Amino acid sequence: MDWVTSIHQAIQYIEEHLREELTIRAIAQQAALSPFYFQKGFAMLCGMTVGDYIRQRRLSAAGLEVLMTDRKIIDIALEFGYDSPDSFTKAFTRFHGLTPAALRKSGGAVRSFAPLRIKVTLEGGQNMDCKSMKKEAFTVLCRAKTFKYEEAAAQVPKFWKEHFGTGGKVVCGMYGINLDESMGGNEFEYLIADNYDPAKEIPDGFTTRTIPAHTWAVFPCTGRMPQALQGLNQQIFSQWLPTNPDYKIAAGINVELYSDASKFENGAQDRDYYCEVWIPVEKK
Repeated sequence: MDWVTSIHQAIQYIEEHLREELTIRAIAQQAALSPFYFQKGFAMLCGMTVGDYIRQRRLSAAGLEVLMTDRKIIDIALEFGYDSPDSFTKAFTRFHGLTPAALRKSGGAVRSFAPLRIKVTLEGGQNMDCKSMKKEAFTVLCRAKTFKYEEAAAQVPKFWKEHFGTGGKVVCGMYGINLDESMGGNEFEYLIADNYDPAKEIPDGFTTRTIPAHTWAVFPCTGRMPQALQGLNQQIFSQWLPTNPDYKIAAGINVELYSDASKFENGAQDRDYYCEVWIPVEKK
């Protein structure tokens, strides 16, 4: 199953079970992907998280139920996964602009959010710059924190800011590593890390993690941060993975390798700033 087909299968599964309990693990299994890379790839291809997509599809469908039926609001709320009328009413009002009761009374129009349709268009013959690298297991000294996938886009940058406010002299931030060894949950561990020197003591507030040996697909990135890196990740998940005939993702790890910003005239905002994205791969 190729990458785009996998995401399409997941969307179909969501639609078929919109009124039932949905877990990331179950959705990713339908796509034959790990939850780790499924969620990352979904966000890159679709422009929203899996959770955001499910919420908007449910609220769209719930609006039609409110408008077109005489069912009790509490029954509709429970059917679409809300534990209480209050939480449903707040979410419904943010989405539709009216409370469920007001919408039913007015008979007004509901906001529609249609199911996604994934389509990849191949243009030209451009190849992404990518090399394969075999690397033995290596250990990093890091500051580690666990995040929910749904919150990561906002919380990880805050984690970096907190780190440089307190511990930037111990770990300079050579790596940013997403780590989800089980590849089966709604959370992952994020590491701000440097290579570990076993001759040195591990300071309070820091720990070590060993990154297993893998063959890595290495993607170079040059340009101002974070725009250049965001653009590269978008290309990896929308172009390289959907069309690559040789490799599939091998593990729940994603490594970003950063250059020392002090060596560039404008730091990480320099147009020549360099970093890399590493993805563990294996032959299909």
